[in-house]
Amino acid sequence: MTTHPSRPTPGDTGPAGTPRSRVAGVAAGLETARRRTLALTDAEDAELTRQHSPLMSPLVWDLAHIGQQEDLWLLRHGDAGAQGLLSAHVERLYDAFEHARSERVTLPLLTPAESRVFVADVRARVLDDLDRLEERDDRGDDALFPHVMVEQHEQQHVETMLATHQLREGAPLLGVGAALPPGRPLPSGATPEGSVLVSGGPFVLGVDGVDEPWSLDNERPAHVVDLPSFRIGRVPVTNADWQAFVDAGGYDEPRWWSERGWSHRREVGLTGPQFWTGDGSRRRFGLLEPLPPDEPVQHVDFFEAEAFARFAGARLPTEQEWEKACAWDPVAQRRRRWPWGDSAWTPALANLGGEALRPAPVGAYPAGASAYGVEQLVGDVWEWTSSGFEPWPGFRPMVYAQYSAPFFGGDFRVLRGGSWAVGGSSIRPSFRNWDLPIRRQIFTGLRLAWDVDPGEGA
Repeated sequence: MTTHPSRPTPGDTGPAGTPRSRVAGVAAGLETARRRTLALTDAEDAELTRQHSPLMSPLVWDLAHIGQQEDLWLLRHGDAGAQGLLSAHVERLYDAFEHARSERVTLPLLTPAESRVFVADVRARVLDDLDRLEERDDRGDDALFPHVMVEQHEQQHVETMLATHQLREGAPLLGVGAALPPGRPLPSGATPEGSVLVSGGPFVLGVDGVDEPWSLDNERPAHVVDLPSFRIGRVPVTNADWQAFVDAGGYDEPRWWSERGWSHRREVGLTGPQFWTGDGSRRRFGLLEPLPPDEPVQHVDFFEAEAFARFAGARLPTEQEWEKACAWDPVAQRRRRWPWGDSAWTPALANLGGEALRPAPVGAYPAGASAYGVEQLVGDVWEWTSSGFEPWPGFRPMVYAQYSAPFFGGDFRVLRGGSWAVGGSSIRPSFRNWDLPIRRQIFTGLRLAWDVDPGEGA
């Protein structure tokens, strides 16, 4: 099968750049995710079975849950009533809806050794099925979608496990991370001088399966939205920007905070981003190091982001504004697959994949800019938006019907863009993440937006 050039196929080239079949590409994507999983669970049993924070599962739960979901969707084709490789009683231990993260450490979970055997058994069977599928027919998107959905699920749990590693106490297990490209001097993204204008008018929000076959249900369908003009930060807010907020007493000044935000700040005693020590240092995966001033700030919650925006005389962008700035080409009047165009992601364009273990300095990826000149929209930090999590008009649940629908209309806020920890298959301009406004253990940051006078955007 010839792949449409605008369609991403996980692992769609071999080691020397030779094309893979779509089935082989899907198998390669599954294996890429698995290598990351095994690397993060290559630790002593005590590290895997301990609960490092009540916000997170023990790492061994994530490991076996990954296998349980793969068994359900790829070996049993979503039939929860069919017998899996685990007994029904054991399988229920890995139901994320039935067991809260805080109680999973008390469950009679599989041991690390049993979990590794289980996930390896499931994967071997899945790869055998894919081999047979390729021998019969190089199948199209509908047949392969569950496999890519499972890959994206595993990549999401890899990011969750990285958050668990960040919360754990003790000596470093992951090292310092891979080198990143240097940044370059740019006006602060916390000032209007560091923003770009996005002129008003219609654009296509969301995607359809024809153009993005691996997109998930809440990203669909594509539809036209007309927005007024706005300005948006060329780069995310940095540690230096945030330090200015701290130094100005931003955490002690109620006028910058919403009523809910101020109540939360006082209740939990927020004084700075999570993992900042208060003396110009931060703790990162067991390492104590100076705060890099030009790195996007991370580990801030929605209420903190909202307060900082008010302090800066700005606001958080809506997710519609964010997506227009990221994916819309105003000259060609069409969506781009990525901010930089339709070519596949490379490490020269964005900080993804988790190897760096941190965000890149602002200005590090000029070639990754959007058509409007907005940089680092993909990778580095998840960016809070002002939007609640709601379905797009015409929403239809996908094969995993509980992925999005149970979370619509609640207290969740949408985050966009992915972080440095995200696997490449599980992010795109249309991807919508969501979390509660008090969460900051995830790799969250922000980008600012400003209203403009009608004449400026004409």
